[in-house]
Amino acid sequence: MSKIASLFVTRLYRAKLAELGQAPDPAELELSCLSIADDDVAGQQWCDDNDFPGYTSYASLDDLRWRFPIFENLVELLDKHVAEFVKDLQFNLDGKQIKLESIWINILPEGGIHTSHIHPQSVISGTTYVAVPKGASAIKFEDPRHSMMMAAPTREVDAREENRSFVYVQPEVGDVLLWESWLRHEVPMNMAEEERVSVSFNYAWE
Repeated sequence: MSKIASLFVTRLYRAKLAELGQAPDPAELELSCLSIADDDVAGQQWCDDNDFPGYTSYASLDDLRWRFPIFENLVELLDKHVAEFVKDLQFNLDGKQIKLESIWINILPEGGIHTSHIHPQSVISGTTYVAVPKGASAIKFEDPRHSMMMAAPTREVDAREENRSFVYVQPEVGDVLLWESWLRHEVPMNMAEEERVSVSFNYAWE
């Protein structure tokens, strides 16, 4: 009898932030993100200089968890979720740890996109969602084998999720998504009139 197995599976972790402890109030976290963005002149300038839609603190603030108590609370919860994901991935950490490397705010306005990218030098990357208005972008993940398929035909429209070349995940407020940092992903155009607010992060093996 024939048997078909799935090899080299790509894992995606999805949970409610509050599943592992008391999560920050989404409205308070959103207000904090918007306030930080308003005050971060260096970040605003970086976004203007690099034609980055909306706002990100990625290139300007590396101390969110120390500067704002609400982010310290957030990081404590993220550490727990990442620990669960690391167990599932069955990493041999060889006495080291998977530790937070960076955390930053993203505010995506109507019409804004985040183009396809990976997160080099990190092990686990992810995002938690603060404000997701109706019509806001999903996050799009790309099959890591995509560039090697060459002469392969396209997939059927109703192909099983694990067989698709691209998978779209529509997040909700309070969700946390985690993936291995080599997984290419993007945020298609935000079609909502309101801003889509999220907090992204990288964890490294140290």
